[in-house]
Amino acid sequence: MTPEEISELLRREFGDAIEDTVLEGSHPYVVVAAGKWFEVARFLRDDPGLKFNLLNSISSIDLLAEKKLACIYDMCSLVARDVTQLVGWTHSFTVRVVVDRDDPKIPSVASLWATADWHEREAYDLMGIVFENHPDLRRILCPEDWVGHPLRKDYKYPVEYHGIPATTEHGLNSPRH
Repeated sequence: MTPEEISELLRREFGDAIEDTVLEGSHPYVVVAAGKWFEVARFLRDDPGLKFNLLNSISSIDLLAEKKLACIYDMCSLVARDVTQLVGWTHSFTVRVVVDRDDPKIPSVASLWATADWHEREAYDLMGIVFENHPDLRRILCPEDWVGHPLRKDYKYPVEYHGIPATTEHGLNSPRH
């Protein structure tokens, strides 16, 4: 299916839950309301015409100027002749879920796609997005006692961590300055 056909099918099935459609460019996507994301995700996985059985990745982005955070879900439909021979994918698609920075909550899709488990934990750790109903939502890269979320654009880098100086070889305490 083409991105146009997929987005039209989603609009027919979910109406206003599809908040926006961006089909031009090399990475077409739809924006799905966070409250409907789990339902839409299950449809994308289970619909016989779509069969998005592989969630390739979840990326998170900071939309600081809009006071939003977003997750980008890239998925594809893999087809195999048998269990030993992978043929390839028939189609791929992308979904964005955008939430407020002050209360960034998105339903977890780890129960639908196993790959979401670690990707959601990474977005939680580095961006502070809370994935509701995640089976084990905890930090994955930073220590449990780390303060803040290092990939947010407004993150304040610490001067030290447990007595270890947090400066660069040039005396800078932020990689951006």
